[in-house]
Amino acid sequence: MRRQKTFKLVHIALLIAMATIINIFEKIFPVLPVAGAKLGLANIFSLVGLNLFGFVDGFTIAITRAILASLITGTFGTAVFFLSFSGAITSTLVMGLMVRFLKGKTSNIGISIVGAIVHNATQLFVTSIFLNSFYFYSYLPYMLFFAIPTGIFVGVTTNYLIKKLSKILKVQEI
Repeated sequence: MRRQKTFKLVHIALLIAMATIINIFEKIFPVLPVAGAKLGLANIFSLVGLNLFGFVDGFTIAITRAILASLITGTFGTAVFFLSFSGAITSTLVMGLMVRFLKGKTSNIGISIVGAIVHNATQLFVTSIFLNSFYFYSYLPYMLFFAIPTGIFVGVTTNYLIKKLSKILKVQEI
């Protein structure tokens, strides 16, 4: 029993570490041509956690990653942090609810697309509050243009990792 808990904790810590590293690289080396747009690859690990370990652990992965990445990049407490953190909270909450209540009715690809859209909408909402202007909602179509293909990529990659990690976890009987 104790060994199983330790094994699970190690896997969650590894998912947090990988998510944090990917998040930092995405901040340092932006790939997409739209300001502020990222692939959201760190969300792969949150979605894997939601599927394999449940809501609390998946949520923990997302929140811890957002905090650690901001501490490492020096953005903790800044507007950038609040945008990232609020997006992580809302998108993981929605994805977690979808995994819990719609498993078998929708795929991780659909869940990931919805998560990307919620993340973007949350960031625009928080930006509008910070700057006291709803002008930023005009940016939503551009963000959605990238949310759908990146959500698909994150969902496909999540499916692949879940398949591989499930074999490892079954061997260890978590």
